[in-house]
Amino acid sequence: MKIGVIGSGSWGTAQVKILTDNGHRVSWAVRSERIREQLVKRRHNPHYLHSVHFDTNLLDIRTHAKEVIENTDLIIIAVPSAYMKDVLEGMDRKTLNSKYIVSTVKGMIPEQNLLLNEYLENQFSFSLSNYVTIMGPCHAEEVAAEKLSYLTVSSIHPELADKVSLLYANSYINTIVNKDIYGVQYAAIMKNIYALGAGIAHGLEYGDNFQSVFMANCAHEMAGFLHLVAKKKGGMVEPSDFMASAYLGDLLVTGYSLFSRNRTFGNMIGKGYSVKSAQLEMNMVAEGYPASRAISEVSKEIGAQLPIAEKIYEILWENHCPEKGFKEIENVLI
Repeated sequence: MKIGVIGSGSWGTAQVKILTDNGHRVSWAVRSERIREQLVKRRHNPHYLHSVHFDTNLLDIRTHAKEVIENTDLIIIAVPSAYMKDVLEGMDRKTLNSKYIVSTVKGMIPEQNLLLNEYLENQFSFSLSNYVTIMGPCHAEEVAAEKLSYLTVSSIHPELADKVSLLYANSYINTIVNKDIYGVQYAAIMKNIYALGAGIAHGLEYGDNFQSVFMANCAHEMAGFLHLVAKKKGGMVEPSDFMASAYLGDLLVTGYSLFSRNRTFGNMIGKGYSVKSAQLEMNMVAEGYPASRAISEVSKEIGAQLPIAEKIYEILWENHCPEKGFKEIENVLI
């Protein structure tokens, strides 16, 4: 099976590291000719995860995603959701439908508020049978350092999930398989919003005691949302499922880790940065910012009550004062 990776950010780079460490040849679509040249000459990405050096004999590096998609069988997409339309623009429907697509995207398609599988179905009639997700608490920086991490591979066909999980499993990556495509994707989106909120709280100088209560309440709110999604779209139905690493585990690491870009972004907001200033200051996309608006709209559509996520949305999108917003959040915590 020919493997392609789309994306040369930190998570795309980590994906390629895992796969090439496991001896797989990878066709890799990177953002620019300069990145391609650096990878060929110096064997590392000039912008992300500088410590990772690649065996270039295992890499076919391109600067056009379309070329990689057309010439591979299994396409791993690791770009922010905001750029997804650009990546897939001009793709032939018949070509795309002959592939397997693996999503590592932890965001929603802007304006349409769609998961990647929903966007693919709408635009290309892409079958859910050929769609896989890889989610879980797995910071790219720790993958680079080969610290043990867990990835959850989801597909409606367990045998397909098993095949993909075998591509990833090694001494520093443990893999888990489930069928909850909708649940793991929504959990990955929601945890970014709550991590952003945790960052705001830190910037406002709330302490660890408050942070623990805040995160516990976020976990409860997220679980309720995921159960409602499961009833409407299918997926997680047992309360115990939420305790797994792709749900609660990812929420915790994103809310607490210093590697979390969403927490960092929120910390800036709490310290008084405007959204625009925080975006300019960061070198990476914080998916929680656009996700907060998307989830606000989705929650209204499905009748979900999300007082914490909604307040974070108001702070980010409606110029609601962070101090006042968190005073209001204090009143809903239990």
